[in-house]
Amino acid sequence: MTFSLVARAGDAYGVAVASKFLAVGAVVPAAEAGVGALATQSYANPAYLPQGLALLRTGVDAAGVVAGLTAADPDRARRQFGVVAATGPGATFTGDGCHDWAGGEAGDGWAAQGNLLAGPQVVTELRDAWLASDPAAPLARRLLAGLLAGDLAGGDRRGRQSAALLVVQPGQGYGSIGDLAVDLRVDDHPDPVAELARLLELHTMLFGRPDPGSLADLSGPLAAEVRQLLDRTGHSVTDNSPAALDAALASWAGVENLEERIVPGRIDPLVLDHLRTGAGVAGRG
Repeated sequence: MTFSLVARAGDAYGVAVASKFLAVGAVVPAAEAGVGALATQSYANPAYLPQGLALLRTGVDAAGVVAGLTAADPDRARRQFGVVAATGPGATFTGDGCHDWAGGEAGDGWAAQGNLLAGPQVVTELRDAWLASDPAAPLARRLLAGLLAGDLAGGDRRGRQSAALLVVQPGQGYGSIGDLAVDLRVDDHPDPVAELARLLELHTMLFGRPDPGSLADLSGPLAAEVRQLLDRTGHSVTDNSPAALDAALASWAGVENLEERIVPGRIDPLVLDHLRTGAGVAGRG
C-alpha cells in the first residue's frame, strides 16, 4: 500500500514515503541522528521502529536489523521495510505475502521499496532518481526527487492519499536545537507528493539557513531602505544605530516566521524580498 525511500547522506538520515493510506507519515517512518532510519509498511508493524533503532544504536548493520526484526515476527510474510545504518549498505525486506506488485532494492546508504504498486518501475525510478541526485544537495530534496519519480511512474496502484518527509541531522532542528531537520506530512490530499514538494519549498524559505555568500551588509543605502521598509510594516527603528536596525528587523522577522534567516548586521536576499513585498514595494533584483 506504500512506496518509500530510506537514505543516508553524510550525517543526515531520512525517509520519504507516499501511499493510498491516511496519514502515512504517522505510521511508516522513523530516524535518529547518528543512528539510522527505517520505514515499515505493508501491514506495518509500528514496533519495528523503536526496535530497529535500538538495534542500530548497538552497532547492528542494516542487514542485521532485517534479520533480527523478521526472526521475531510471526507475521513477517506480510511485512515490508527498509533500513539504513550509520555506515554500509541499506537493506530492504519484502515478505512473500505482500500484495503485488511488491519488492525493493538497496545499495550503499539507501533502500527503496513498495507494495501494491503499479509495477516494478516504481522502485526502479525511486532508485534511479536517488542515484542521479546531486550528492551535495540537502537530503530532503534528494529524497523528494525519488518520491516524485516513483509517483510519476505510477506509485500506489490504488491511487494517492498521503505523503511524508522526515530528515534528522545533528543540530539542524529549529533554532539549532535538536536534530529534527524536516518533518512534513500531507495526511489526506488528491496529489500528496506534489503538495509535499510545495511544503518543502515553504519550509526551506522559512527555516532554511541563509547562504553566507549571499548576505548583504546592512549599511549605506541598503540600510536606509530597510529602515523605510520596516517603518511601513509598523516595525520602526528607534534610532540610527546599527543595533536598533538589527532589533527592528529581528522583530519583524519573528512575526513573519523568518527568524532563522536573521544575521546581525547583514540581510538575506530572501528576507529583503519578503520585506519589500510586505511593505508593498516591488522587488528590485
